[in-house]
Amino acid sequence: MPRFIMPDMLHTPEGDVRRVGVELEMAGLELPVMAKMVTQLFGGRVIAKSPFELDVKDTDHGDFKVELDASLLKNHEYQPYLAKVGITMDSVEDQEAFDVLLARLAANIVPSEIVAPPVPVTSLEDMDRLRDELRQAGAKGTRAAVVYAFGVQFNVEAARLDSAYLRDMLRAYVLLHDRLTERGTVDLSRKIAPYIRAFPGGYIRLILEEGYDPNIQELIRDYLVHNPTRNRPLDMLPLFAHLKPDLVMNAPVETHLIKPRPTFHYRLPNCQIDEPDWSLLQPWNDWVMVEKLAADADRLHEHSRAFLEKPGEVVAHMVDEWVDMLGTWLNR
Repeated sequence: MPRFIMPDMLHTPEGDVRRVGVELEMAGLELPVMAKMVTQLFGGRVIAKSPFELDVKDTDHGDFKVELDASLLKNHEYQPYLAKVGITMDSVEDQEAFDVLLARLAANIVPSEIVAPPVPVTSLEDMDRLRDELRQAGAKGTRAAVVYAFGVQFNVEAARLDSAYLRDMLRAYVLLHDRLTERGTVDLSRKIAPYIRAFPGGYIRLILEEGYDPNIQELIRDYLVHNPTRNRPLDMLPLFAHLKPDLVMNAPVETHLIKPRPTFHYRLPNCQIDEPDWSLLQPWNDWVMVEKLAADADRLHEHSRAFLEKPGEVVAHMVDEWVDMLGTWLNR
């Protein structure tokens, strides 16, 4: 039976099972319906902060957030636009009624998002149960409409925080990026929307050089020079902000959106939640493939050298051979 593959480094240096936060974007379901599904599976209580934001507190896994993913709505940033056409809210009751109506109308246009708390990686099957319940209730994914540029995000706790480990994780990711993108079958809406952009070639060549052995300060500075944005498929800014907050928060990046934490922010291209043969299993097992390559020093060195010296198709062939050598675990 298909199963979630566990990383070889399952524990943190403190001995705790590593944790992962899961974020799912979708359309087609109103927020109260989504929140109710969380409580049906994991218990807890729903607290409505507004028609656009609900908290599900005290579940078996901690606190979930269920929200419309648009600050325009959540922060009432639409009000100046309404005022320009002569529409104003005369009372708190009018504002609340308008927000409820707006939330219902936006459910099929603006991404709805469930943000799960960090759970042990051994509990990923529970997160996938939630994914399946949402699918059965009518959640719509990336391919349901051209405008649905929805994604999935894993916030994977790092096994270590030293520069050599983080460098090798970045090396492994950039070497596997094309393979992962192909397996994810990136939807057109994700390709044309300015959400996730691949690492630039200059940065890839820099980190793959055999002599690239930066300390943590140098690793972060190089990353910021080449990637002054959160919009990378493996966004390192939360992790780097956790390690060196002053360095990151004084850089020309989207600091107001960065949440410092010791995690890899792995941003997946699609959320195919409405497709019965899709689950969290494939993207998670793809992530474990990155971890396995990062830990294989000899093969990582071989592939890095080939990337710098040989045509792309040769490197792709080498990566495919290596994936085949891993056996059938990747597709379980």
